[in-house]
Amino acid sequence: MGQLDRITLNPNVMGGKACIRGMRVTVGMVVNQIGSGHSIDDVLAEYPYLDREDIQQALLYAAWRGLGSARFR
Repeated sequence: MGQLDRITLNPNVMGGKACIRGMRVTVGMVVNQIGSGHSIDDVLAEYPYLDREDIQQALLYAAWRGLGSARFR
């Protein structure tokens, strides 16, 4: 998963959920915002310490997880 270098899993941060760069912002939080109709720019305004690549990788990670056992390329 070299393309997902901003997604971290640490049992000591947010209960081990997938987070962005070790911060207390989970992939699920970002995906929920986008799924609720917010734009990437809206999410970046709400979380100013994130950047566009963080959001893109969160969405890519969520899509990969949704594929189940399919391999990530």
